[in-house]
Amino acid sequence: MTKRDYYEVLGLDRGAEADTIKSAYRKKAMQFHPDRNPGDKEAESNFKEATEAYEVLKDSQKRQVYDQYGHAGLGQQGGFGGGFGGGFEAFDLGDALRAFMRDFGGGAGGGGTIFDEFFGGGMGGGGGRRGNRGEDLRARIELTLEEISTGVERTLKVNRQIRCQTCDGSGVAAGSSKKTCGQCRGSGQVRTVTRTFLGTVQQVTTCNLCRGTGQIISEPCTTCRGEGRHKGAGKVSIKVPAGVSSGNYMTVENMGNAAPQQGQPGDLIAVFQETPHEFFTRHGDDILFELPISFTTAALGGEVEVQALGGTARLKIPAGTQSGKVIKMRGKGIPHLHRGGRGDQLVQVTVWVPTKISGEDKATLEKLARSETFVPPKGDKSFFEKLRETLGV
Repeated sequence: MTKRDYYEVLGLDRGAEADTIKSAYRKKAMQFHPDRNPGDKEAESNFKEATEAYEVLKDSQKRQVYDQYGHAGLGQQGGFGGGFGGGFEAFDLGDALRAFMRDFGGGAGGGGTIFDEFFGGGMGGGGGRRGNRGEDLRARIELTLEEISTGVERTLKVNRQIRCQTCDGSGVAAGSSKKTCGQCRGSGQVRTVTRTFLGTVQQVTTCNLCRGTGQIISEPCTTCRGEGRHKGAGKVSIKVPAGVSSGNYMTVENMGNAAPQQGQPGDLIAVFQETPHEFFTRHGDDILFELPISFTTAALGGEVEVQALGGTARLKIPAGTQSGKVIKMRGKGIPHLHRGGRGDQLVQVTVWVPTKISGEDKATLEKLARSETFVPPKGDKSFFEKLRETLGV
């Protein structure tokens, strides 16, 4: 399915400012949000599309790439910044809701959220208790091109808040129990009504006394002091698929901080970072490699050994190869993340010139210099023109 232009999706001009982009997305998101359109698959699709457009256009770097190359330029980065959910699957509704919540959802402990304002105080029936969730954590995983080429499994040590074993996360001391909050009467929310000259304004906020849980602890656990969690550490194993790029990430559900008082744990966001390579430069799923060859090899042709990911490969140099020529080695690049196959290895040939030559060699070269065969033609293409032709851009 062909993607629509992101500016068209949000109804924006290409020169739109950041605030305008955010406002346009907010309007679209509120129109198509699943809570306002239960069971409407078209609205769900529009909500996901608007969120994807917003995530690209609000990011100056992604927006620059998109403005220059369109959707194709973002394709190597996973489009919407990389993998979501438990693996690198297509951008789904959960990802869109999470992105929306991040910028417009607010949180527990003060002030109303966008859901309080427009949906009557809750998403999916969670009410104020929706805020009783552990914080997400972020970890960076550095990867070499070789690891990206094959995929790799990494084990991370994560310092995080873990559930208190003494009270099993309840925060309540042994022999005691929680009591219903008198301020919100167990709902976790406080509803206030204000009269203005425009009419009555109703606002729903998280109860500041029970922090949205609807219950009060009179005798807290001595180990966690009523929090239901405390500092700890754990190990997380992450299988990194082949073909990821810098900025792609993977969400490991429930491996973030434990929530206060038996709420839902947060997630661990593992962000991938590609380390610079000694020989290769990455261009999407293609890799660029510079190969010096002798003048005789360039003139006569031959087969040479070149560095490749995970080893070496043989490359045929055609006779009469010019310095700066780019030779494509198909399927020797990075695996495509969302489909089969691999990119290519692009070898830029440079003719190596010796700094010292013998008298005999000098005489030979002087003789060659007088031959019309060795006079360079005019108007030869530059290296960048040849590279663009090779890349098809």
